[in-house]
Formats: sequence, C-alpha cells, structure tokens
Amino acid sequence: MAAETVVEKVREVAGRVAADRGLEIFDVQFRREAPASAEESVSVEDCAHVSRELSAILDVEDVVPTAYTLEVSSPGLDRPLRRPDDYRRFAGRIAKIVMRTRIDGQGFFRGRLGGVDGSDVLIDGEDGKTHRVPLGAITRANLEVEF
Repeated sequence: MAAETVVEKVREVAGRVAADRGLEIFDVQFRREAPASAEESVSVEDCAHVSRELSAILDVEDVVPTAYTLEVSSPGLDRPLRRPDDYRRFAGRIAKIVMRTRIDGQGFFRGRLGGVDGSDVLIDGEDGKTHRVPLGAITRANLEVEF
C-alpha cells in the first residue's frame, strides 16, 4: 500500500476518533521511524485516549500494512501552520512565514496573521504593511511564542 493511501486512511480514522473527544487532527505523517499527529492545547491524557482508541481501530481495520509506532502529540506553542484553516484559526497571533519566492521584496515575513483572503495569507508585517502571501508560495510557517 502506498504511503499516501496509508496517510489518507489514518487521517480519516484519526479524525473520527479525535472528533469524538472534541479534538481535531492537526497532522498525520507516515514514516518508518515514527508518525505524529494532534492539536494544540490538548492534555497528555487527551493524547493518550486518542492514541489508544486510534491504535485499536487501525489494527482492526488493518489500515497500516506493516508494523508501526503510533505517536499522538501536541504541535506545541510554535506550531507549524500548514492549511488555510490554520491561518484563519490563528488570526491575530504572531507568526513567521518563509516563502519559496520573494514577495514584496522579502523572503520571509514576521508579523500578526490577518487570516486568509481567497488563496492568500494576510500578515501585518513588522514594516507596518499588510502583505498578501499566496499559500502556494509558502515553504514553512510557524506561530511565534508570545509571552
């Protein structure tokens, strides 16, 4: 079974398990060493419950065709931003966005997220301007830890 198919099936099953606990799945990765998934601001107990339930379902439905290690964890305070919903959800928070091409003459922006408009992420940069960054141009984005 191709890794993409395994990820899609695990994401679907994990989504059902997490939704039953009022959580959402942030990310699913399939690697020979250790996959990872979960949501910010969840407790260790939440992760343990999801891990046990998800592991049982994955075994019963035989989703992963090889031996695996399941790791359920929180992405942390400096969580990566990957999907349009991440940028919407964390509008108002400070983030750093790195692009594969220069936008407005810059290779990265640090500033307050303004959400998503169409296929662009809005970010109020440190230069005092609001920049539009196409989602397809972003190579990496993370929330910055605020104290």
